[in-house]
Amino acid sequence: MVWRELRTTAIMTDKEIEEVKEEKRGKGPVVFGYPLSIFFIVVNEFCERFSYYGMRALLVLYFKYFFKWDDDFATSIYHVFVAFCYLMPILGATIADSWLGKFKTIVYLSIVYAAGQIAMAVSAVHDITDQDRNGIPDNLTFHVVLSMFTNKQEKQRSTFFSVFYLCINGGSLLSTIITPILRAQQCGIHTKADCFPLAFGIPAILMVVSLVVFIAGSPMYYKAKPQGNIMLKVCKCIGFAIKNRYRHRSKKYPKKEHWMDWAEEKYGKLLIAQIKMVLRVLFLYLPLPMFWALFDQKGSRWTLQATTLNGDFGVFDVQPDQMQTFNPILILTLVPIMDNIVYPLIKKCGFNFSPLRRITLGMFLAAMAFVAAGLLQLEVDKTLPTFPSDTESQLKLLNMAPNTITVQLPGNQQVELLPNQASPEYFTFDTNSIAVSVGNPPVVKNIALTMGHRQTLLIPTILGNPWQLTDDLTAKPEKGSNGIRFVNGLSIPINISSTQANFGIIGPSLASNYSLLKKAREIFTIRSNSESCDFERDFGFGSSYMFFIPSTFTFTTNCGDAITAAEDIKPNTFSYSQAPSNMKAVLQAGWLLTNAVGNFIVLIVAELAKLPKQWTEYILFASLLVAVCFIFSIMAYFYTYINPAEIEAQIINDTKRDDDDDHDDEEKKPRKNSQTSDIEMEKKPYDNDNIYQTKM
Repeated sequence: MVWRELRTTAIMTDKEIEEVKEEKRGKGPVVFGYPLSIFFIVVNEFCERFSYYGMRALLVLYFKYFFKWDDDFATSIYHVFVAFCYLMPILGATIADSWLGKFKTIVYLSIVYAAGQIAMAVSAVHDITDQDRNGIPDNLTFHVVLSMFTNKQEKQRSTFFSVFYLCINGGSLLSTIITPILRAQQCGIHTKADCFPLAFGIPAILMVVSLVVFIAGSPMYYKAKPQGNIMLKVCKCIGFAIKNRYRHRSKKYPKKEHWMDWAEEKYGKLLIAQIKMVLRVLFLYLPLPMFWALFDQKGSRWTLQATTLNGDFGVFDVQPDQMQTFNPILILTLVPIMDNIVYPLIKKCGFNFSPLRRITLGMFLAAMAFVAAGLLQLEVDKTLPTFPSDTESQLKLLNMAPNTITVQLPGNQQVELLPNQASPEYFTFDTNSIAVSVGNPPVVKNIALTMGHRQTLLIPTILGNPWQLTDDLTAKPEKGSNGIRFVNGLSIPINISSTQANFGIIGPSLASNYSLLKKAREIFTIRSNSESCDFERDFGFGSSYMFFIPSTFTFTTNCGDAITAAEDIKPNTFSYSQAPSNMKAVLQAGWLLTNAVGNFIVLIVAELAKLPKQWTEYILFASLLVAVCFIFSIMAYFYTYINPAEIEAQIINDTKRDDDDDHDDEEKKPRKNSQTSDIEMEKKPYDNDNIYQTKM
């Protein structure tokens, strides 16, 4: 019996042996018709995707608000990170196939992954280096360095991959909803700031859980030994074909049907045929990086654009870093609709809507989305004030008197100011000193301005009193906050506070510092000695206001009616809602590479193009993708669909037939001696390794 088993194994091909092993896999516990190990994989994938997308959703805002990097640099670093995320799996696959095997590679790299997530969460704790306790890290270098740091189960298999894909997008959906909410909270030991540590900490915990769950299922996994790197083998075969073709470039050598046929001297026909099929698909990948260049900007440029928009949906506010939430939502809702309703209807109408045509249409729609983003940016820019350059200064005037006054500015510019009101706009000057004349007879004051600054001149009721000059905001308040300050026109000091801020004591004819308030209906309490009153005001996103308390102000129930407001910066006004089986590793590597290259394209444009307006960058990307769509549509038109399995089976049958014919020819020849016969039997035209062991 044992001898028969050994003999049977001896005459089996390597492929048949592998199929027997496949039959023996997954013989562990079964739940609902599935191996129990699958549930460990599903939980692992959900936790890992939550970890990755949750962390990624916050990155660009973390760079902008915590590290104080400008938009272009934050975008560049974000896309460098994403590009390497898609390059590293190729390296991991090489390590797994050539050295450690898949299980050990996943475990070891997951440990690095989890450690990096933990380091990221720790790096976001501003109190570590915030010695002066002002809420801003004193040593950003420390934080930057730390943050860098089976075959008979076809039905179950199909269902499993559906569940697997659901877990990927489910983890992505939940993480992009939850982590921005956590980030928007205020936390800190000494001072309160955006809670990046908690927002990064939850993904770190989930990554640790993912690792623990994956290891816990270890006894139930089939751990195949490294079989050699298929990508390396493919590259060597292609390299040999090119080299051999160059050596035989003379016209005296007959032409081959395909340039890969020049590798036949060293490699089997099956491998060469498989590479030909892969190259045909990889050729179609060439235009794809431009699509990824647009797609991945949902986490960078679109998120930054969202910080300038109004996220108020009535029932809830959408955070800028929740922009990416709409991607998994659309996937989970539209994929079933398209697969079960739209595509079948199109097929019934007799239209051949092939996968390549779907890709072409999808890329065109992505380009149109960027056109929409560009048009939206044009409208957003209308709400942005024109801030002074380094060689300019801007001045606003505030009349603190209860009567109308006339102000004469340089260049014979005359302005009439209503009682207790500020000028609607800022006046721009290209000098750092101007003469301002008020009244009749005129009172003239020389005002020293600061280049590159916005300032407000407080003109008192009694012109002989000191004139105050205040510094105004020269940028939109970050994170959609509202910059609020008060000017006291009374002859007595007052104290002003609200639920979000304390403006402190404001002396007569003086202005308070700015306080940043979030979008809300805010109640302000004004106190002086034993008197007090409240007034309410609604705020949107990203505005700046100066509230003036006039000399006629009284502490009554409706005291807010007497307070005037000067809108220095308008609030945000636009809303948003917005191949062969053994060659799969090669195709997947090519797919990941297109994503990485796409992110490098964004990096190049962000750092080198330096377009003056953001909307022009959106239109540039849209135009490039439209051009790529036309190129891809031509490539797709000439692409012929094939069945890799049929081609492989045909080549294998042809090879076996050739081997049998050679074997018959050898038997017909007279045998000289046993030694010669053994040597001749080993001279087969194709090595079995080349036929059956290309499967990874």
